[in-house]
Amino acid sequence: MTLRSYRPRALAAVSLTTVAALTLAACGSSDDSGSDSAPASDATRTVKTAMGDVQVKKAPRRVVVLDTAELDSALTLGVKPVGATHADVTSGFLNYLPKDQVAGIEDVGQMMTPNLEAIAGLKPDLILTSKIRHGDKYAELSRIAPTVMTENTGYPWKENFQVHAEALGKEAEAKMVADGYADHVADVTKALGGTEKVAATEVNMVRFVEGADIRIYGRKNYIATILADVGLGRPAITDKAKDGFSYDVSPEKIDLADADVVFHSTYGDPKKAKETETTGGGLWKNMDAVKNGKVFAVDDQLWIQGIGYTAADKILGELHKSLTK
Repeated sequence: MTLRSYRPRALAAVSLTTVAALTLAACGSSDDSGSDSAPASDATRTVKTAMGDVQVKKAPRRVVVLDTAELDSALTLGVKPVGATHADVTSGFLNYLPKDQVAGIEDVGQMMTPNLEAIAGLKPDLILTSKIRHGDKYAELSRIAPTVMTENTGYPWKENFQVHAEALGKEAEAKMVADGYADHVADVTKALGGTEKVAATEVNMVRFVEGADIRIYGRKNYIATILADVGLGRPAITDKAKDGFSYDVSPEKIDLADADVVFHSTYGDPKKAKETETTGGGLWKNMDAVKNGKVFAVDDQLWIQGIGYTAADKILGELHKSLTK
């Protein structure tokens, strides 16, 4: 079965053409307001956040984002931030993001240590981040601009996206994005043989991490939500994941990661992350997934670090391509 080819351009279309049309429609009657009314740019809305209610402009123009999920959300919704932090990767902003969309965004430091002076210098009217990342800096950030924080990142990415959309005044566009994603999920499930066949295929996600044990991802993380949306099965080992996030193993126990299909990514140097050692060893080579040609190396920046609808749309395309080989 051929998957419809309108993606991954679908979300870009929402972000640009549709967003522009909706913006123009919203602004069309601005001249009808009385002379005593405040300019539209000064109007505010209340956004419920992890730190309480925050007043933000209805149409913020100078947005700074402090994590990869917030950057994905803003760009997906057609908002180009004036500033963003970078992840701990050599490429700066994550490599799955279109270069033309990130060009001109000011780098305001590493994700966990943002440069507050650089942020203030951009004169933002909105800052987006999460409590788990920058809750300790909330007071300082709030003095610079209204700061909207979600509680966490990763697993609740869809709920967080809605908070980002509300803060950006892009709720209508957010619905179109979510609906487009749901359509894409349905297409992939159908292309893979339907719900029963997909559910019978057990998939594991393994991440080699420099300076840490090997992670077999559980059911409560970003990539797990995408696998679940498609309806793919997960091996019993995933239920042993701490807090649902990951079950960590040494190379000597990598055979616990075996499944019908195994995707794997690497964060950091492959040797230091034990990828080279593990994938060259007998336990790995004797896994059924390896012997059946059902092991796929994937981009860590896209599959693990991106966290958002633009990343998810690309992952769905890669899932379809890999699982139909």
